[in-house]
Formats: sequence, C-alpha cells, structure tokens
Amino acid sequence: MTRIIEILMYTLKPGSGLDFHRIMQNVSVPLHLEAGIDVVSYGSSLHDCDSYHLIRSYESESHRLASQDIFYASAAWKLGPRADIISRIEVSTTTVMALTRDAIDAIRASVDLSRADAQPV
Repeated sequence: MTRIIEILMYTLKPGSGLDFHRIMQNVSVPLHLEAGIDVVSYGSSLHDCDSYHLIRSYESESHRLASQDIFYASAAWKLGPRADIISRIEVSTTTVMALTRDAIDAIRASVDLSRADAQPV
C-alpha cells in the first residue's frame, strides 16, 4: 500500500539552523503530532546546518490538503511557532510523491530525531 509523502526543503537565514531545529523539535513537531500529522523525518542537512528538511506522510493527497488546512488555520499554529519559523526561512520548496509504507518506515528508521545534529543511524 502506498501513502503520500511531502518533502519540504528549507534554506534558512544564515546562522539560524540550530534555533530553527529547537523550535521544530520542541514546539512545531509536537503540534503536528497532536494534529494527527505523521512526521517521518526532520532536521538539518549533513552539508549545511542552515539547510533543513521536513518529511510528512498522509493517506492521500486529499488527506494532505485537508490536514494542512486545519493545521495552518489553528490558533495553536498561528499563536505558537508560526512567526518564529517563518522568520528564519529564506526559501521553501515542496515536493509530493507516493511511497510504500516500507519505504517511509525505512526513512523514519534512518534518522534519530531526538538529536539536534541528527545524522543517519
């Protein structure tokens, strides 16, 4: 069975990567999880701490759109980490693709999300 994954890639403002990760880890990702959004992976790139990724998984494209509409309209997002996150992003790109659950689980298992300097395991 396949699911939809969304890969967001951010070029952050110089020197903001560690703060961005702290906000993601302590505030944004917990909000995603509370909203029922499956966060597969997030963290800095191995080549540059100011390059960042967020990978989320959804049942379908319609589920992705509906989930994000609800999440981004919520007071928890708007009054929470929104401004701190957006202020640190210079460029954001998104790609959406279908992957098997096994492939998604392999991505999930390859990174220890608890570390600020998340590296492949």
